[in-house]
Amino acid sequence: MGILTLLRNAFGRSRKERAAQTEGATQETAPAVTAPEPKLPSQPAAPAEPDPSEPPAQPEATPQVPEPRSESTPAPAAASTSTDEHDLVKAAFTNITVPKPADPEPEPQSEAAPEPAAEPQPEAKPDPQPEPKPKTEPQPDPKTETAPEPAAEPQSEAEPEPAPTPAPAPEPAPDPAPTEGEAEATKATPPEGTAPKPATSAARLRSQAPGLTTAYKAAGAALKKHGLTGTRARVHLVLDRSASMRAYFKDGSAQALAEQTLALAAHLDPEAAVHVTFFSTEVDGTGELTLADHENKIDELHGALGRMGRTAYHAAVEAVLAHHAEHAPPGTPALVVFQTDGAPDAKTPATQSLTDAAANHPNVHFSFVAFGDPENKAFDYLRRLKTGNASHFLAGETPKELTDKELYEGVLATWRP
Repeated sequence: MGILTLLRNAFGRSRKERAAQTEGATQETAPAVTAPEPKLPSQPAAPAEPDPSEPPAQPEATPQVPEPRSESTPAPAAASTSTDEHDLVKAAFTNITVPKPADPEPEPQSEAAPEPAAEPQPEAKPDPQPEPKPKTEPQPDPKTETAPEPAAEPQSEAEPEPAPTPAPAPEPAPDPAPTEGEAEATKATPPEGTAPKPATSAARLRSQAPGLTTAYKAAGAALKKHGLTGTRARVHLVLDRSASMRAYFKDGSAQALAEQTLALAAHLDPEAAVHVTFFSTEVDGTGELTLADHENKIDELHGALGRMGRTAYHAAVEAVLAHHAEHAPPGTPALVVFQTDGAPDAKTPATQSLTDAAANHPNVHFSFVAFGDPENKAFDYLRRLKTGNASHFLAGETPKELTDKELYEGVLATWRP
């Protein structure tokens, strides 16, 4: 029944439209003849003519079909003037299908759907991520820059801070130790590659003690002959003050020996000094010889010591060892020029003191210089002495007449620090 009403409505509506169009056409021609008559307001009444076959309520259904869609029908309406009602039925069916444009409405939805779906997602993902990747790629470039730094590692080859191994060169800081008793550090032969030199230069000796120049040269020659050039050691002089020695002090033999010993010390001791010990029954006194203070020094010291006594070797040996231990670093070599004119009064203590010295002070050597007749039986003690740290030289009855060379050859004959 709904379809029949629709057909009826469409049929009646089409008839009304045709009537309205024909009336509109006649009216449009009429104004051409009589323009002043406005018949447009009266025209709406013409389309309002009801068909006696239509119920009065049916016109209310017409609003359901939108007028713009019916406007598309005028073309078929013009054609329908010459067609029959079958064409009107077809037009009615086409009017029924007009509401289907609701189907295309989802199309804008499909248009909106692609916009958020595909476009924003790919944009957010690839664009920012590949950009930091090339940024990381330049970072390996500085890594390659660090590769040249291992090239700088050859500089670390300079690290063989063997430069610090020359720091052992500071180990010559032992040099200050030699200042206390440089004899120990200097006793050994001088460093390789350097020419051995005397502890005191010839120029210094000539400026301070010109009278010792001849003895200084002779001492240097004797040291060179025995391979002792550059050797460092402390030098001691022991003088016998027994009563039999009075003549040797008076003729200057004791002073001459002291000066020869000082010239030798200028080669061996950086301080160029000689410690002097006077002994008889006991130790009578001590003194010191230097380049600046040596002339007539022995006579002055001897004259101040009083009466002369006997010959106690052991007292002098013990005094020398005590002084050396107190004033020189341990192990510092020492050469003791021990002058006497006879055998010790007490041989056993003398031998014992020298034996103990050999055991406890192996770097201290006693070189005995005997004033007097070489054939004297008193010197048999020195000839038989076998302690390993002692030697003897028979200077004769006129020791002052000995040349410097003869004295040094006798004193240095067996000394090897």
